[in-house]
Amino acid sequence: MTPPRLIPLLAQFDFARTRLSGRLAGPVMDSGDGSDTVVDGPLTDEEYLWEPVPDCWSVRRRTDGPGPRATALAGAGDWGRDAAAYPHPWPPPFTTIAWRLSHLTEMLALRADHTAGSRALTRTDQRVEGGAAGALAGFDSAAAAWHDALLSVDEAALDTVGYCTYPHGSDAEEPFVDIAWWVNQELLHHGAEIALIRDLYRARRP
Repeated sequence: MTPPRLIPLLAQFDFARTRLSGRLAGPVMDSGDGSDTVVDGPLTDEEYLWEPVPDCWSVRRRTDGPGPRATALAGAGDWGRDAAAYPHPWPPPFTTIAWRLSHLTEMLALRADHTAGSRALTRTDQRVEGGAAGALAGFDSAAAAWHDALLSVDEAALDTVGYCTYPHGSDAEEPFVDIAWWVNQELLHHGAEIALIRDLYRARRP
């Protein structure tokens, strides 16, 4: 049975995940009140990589090297995500849809593994996608893995500090129920940012 405390968090995650997937792929998304809103076409490669302002952080071919103020390209594969060690550049670089979606996908996939998998995956194992279709598929897979990981925990796990061994956050110092809350917060706020960038991209066209 799903622990009662986890039920609202799981429902919130599933709603945010479905809403973002619909906003990116269409043909409709949940407007928030249960009705369908038509989406202005699925995410394209051009929009995925669109840089609204100069010196964005994004995903790039490894042969091109990191972008402005980045010192590395995180992830696996021919593409990587702009990154820098702490302390991060200030003010923070504006990030593209590609960067934000890659960040969400990595967080979900790795936290799922460090909750109910091998507990061994790192950023160097996570593939970064250079195109919209691959990125959407990767996000859906990672979100499904996190959903399943949540279903695997019990009441004792919710209160266990360090139950999730994800190495790139505060997981070692937090009970798992707080990590579940945090993941929802990440999905909600980055999902809203991605939706806004889609609106700006649409508005820029004649």
